[in-house]
Amino acid sequence: MHRTARLVPILALAASGVLLQAGAAHGEQYQRPAVQPKPIKEEAADTKSEQRAVTKFWTPAKMEAAQPLDLPARKSSDMRLSSSRATEPTGRPVTIAPTGRSVQADTDTDAGTDTDGPARPAAARASSGSPWTRGGAVAKTAGRVFFTYQGRNASCSGSAVTSANKSVVITAGHCVKMGGEFHTNWVFVPGYDKGERPLGTWVATTLLTTPRWNSGEDMNHDVAAAVVAPLDGKALTDVVGGQGIAFNQARRQQMHSFGYPAAAPYDGSRLFYCSGRTFDDYLMSEDHGLTCDMTGGSSGGPWFTRFNETTGLGTLNSVNSFKYNFAPNWMFGPYFGSEAKALYDAAQRTDTM
Repeated sequence: MHRTARLVPILALAASGVLLQAGAAHGEQYQRPAVQPKPIKEEAADTKSEQRAVTKFWTPAKMEAAQPLDLPARKSSDMRLSSSRATEPTGRPVTIAPTGRSVQADTDTDAGTDTDGPARPAAARASSGSPWTRGGAVAKTAGRVFFTYQGRNASCSGSAVTSANKSVVITAGHCVKMGGEFHTNWVFVPGYDKGERPLGTWVATTLLTTPRWNSGEDMNHDVAAAVVAPLDGKALTDVVGGQGIAFNQARRQQMHSFGYPAAAPYDGSRLFYCSGRTFDDYLMSEDHGLTCDMTGGSSGGPWFTRFNETTGLGTLNSVNSFKYNFAPNWMFGPYFGSEAKALYDAAQRTDTM
């Protein structure tokens, strides 16, 4: 079969596109936002029989053959060029600590601080794409995502996070819905390694995404969550742990991104990471940018601030989303503002059965 799927969602844009100048200075005080639209929910495998069928569907051969999907092709004339400043916090900064630490859900914190989160590493090592070999919590909380999209099997990445229902996976919006349809046969495989599933296959009961991804596939809101069913009577984060998560934080921070890239020179079998200081995208989005050569399949993988390379714990603050076709060494991820917070809140309140 001739495979045409690229391994990273790539925005179709002519290389002659002009990089616009940065807008107003950062640092303005946030303003209390209007009431956010409710996240969009879609029932997935919400019965025991459906969950058994989805689990049985995903054989090792199907997982190995799953292909990452591209975003629909977009013309440059369809895109909004903006010289306005990148998104600044529109709500109070909130940080939720990793599972197992002093979790204070919805604790207000100063932007750029995390008193309950993991300790800062002594030194952050820059990487544009290397295999993660240091173990720790991230080797369990990060995983591959598999699903069926318009009749073909595909893959992304995701991460388990601390949540009230202990069952939330954060990923990209296009990893749950694209082209007007929610994906089916959706599962999360934490700790996936060379075809092995040491921590099981977790079936989604509910898929959620942001209103603006749902209505118009807005790259600034390419965020989603899945609520997964218990496995052998246990909730997800009771088995794999959960990373912290934060919203309305300062920009241009040191970050680590993780994922399972699946195109040459990658094959989707191992967890990779990138790290460095993020920058603002002033071309087509309000996203964070990071020097990173991971490819598709890594979509939906977590971006962490305050990541500790010894413990493998961090604070999730974006996800792998897209690349420009003329800048393959840059990865972009959405800013986690109030709409992403509303998505997380809806997910953690969702019943897992």
